[in-house]
Amino acid sequence: MDSQDKKLAELARETAKKAYAPYSNFRVGAALITDSGNIYTGCNIENASYPATVCGEDVAIFKAISEGETKIDTIAVACIDAENDTAIFPCGISRQRMSEFNTENVIVVHNDEIKKYKFEEVLPFDFKF
Repeated sequence: MDSQDKKLAELARETAKKAYAPYSNFRVGAALITDSGNIYTGCNIENASYPATVCGEDVAIFKAISEGETKIDTIAVACIDAENDTAIFPCGISRQRMSEFNTENVIVVHNDEIKKYKFEEVLPFDFKF
């Protein structure tokens, strides 16, 4: 794991603290780096109407794409405050969104453990035209 991966993991943890999660207390942060070297962060934003909730990784992706980026090199995802003994991976919709922008790597942060995966490992059969 290189210093850039560690930086993304730490940014994801820090960004999770900004999550708006009054209903689930499931606070997720994400940090990604694009192929141009720019870094974007995002946190989950819940809504009383749960389908309107947006995942942290999607917020980071939306910010990157809205700034003209087209390819994600690596995205780190961290969950804090969850009562879960296992690592939290991005949901299926977020994984498909990552696929759309040719994500290369996914870093999953759980407590002090940081693991890096090739994207194909977290979504082996993505949907593409």
